[in-house]
Amino acid sequence: MVHVSPAGDGYFVTVGIDREVFALPVAMVVEILPIMPVFRIPEAPAHLDGLIDVRGRAVPVIDLRTRLGLPRIAPDENTRIVVLDVTLGERRLALGLVADRVFEVTALSARQIEPPPDIGAPWDNGHIAGVGRHGEGFVVVLDIVRMFSADKALLSAQRAGGAGSAGSAVAA
Repeated sequence: MVHVSPAGDGYFVTVGIDREVFALPVAMVVEILPIMPVFRIPEAPAHLDGLIDVRGRAVPVIDLRTRLGLPRIAPDENTRIVVLDVTLGERRLALGLVADRVFEVTALSARQIEPPPDIGAPWDNGHIAGVGRHGEGFVVVLDIVRMFSADKALLSAQRAGGAGSAGSAVAA
């Protein structure tokens, strides 16, 4: 669940994937990097691109498109890696998410964020914390912790890179 202060607004970094807009809690965002080459990990799932070096720290890079079930595309000049500081259980991990583009930091109040819609049939919406309105469109607020908490490949990649032990800090 995205925690938005009832007394104020929650702030989110909005990113574009395909034609849709997604929101990441700004409190998790460490930095935004241009796309760069990654070290490929053998036998990794399709959404785990590999590792990048961020100031001496190995950071797993996830293709957000493929993690959301969309086809992979070639990066362009707008493609970015959003580096997050994520707590999964007792582990604190640095994680890079590849987004087609990054838009802005925006405020969404708790009143503007609704639960994931009921579509009348079962569907895996565990990665969606809610849906908000932004301008004339929708923005899907991602629940990064739920999205990656069961991702064994991500945890293995973090260990392979020698980072992510409990209590480790993310470089800012």
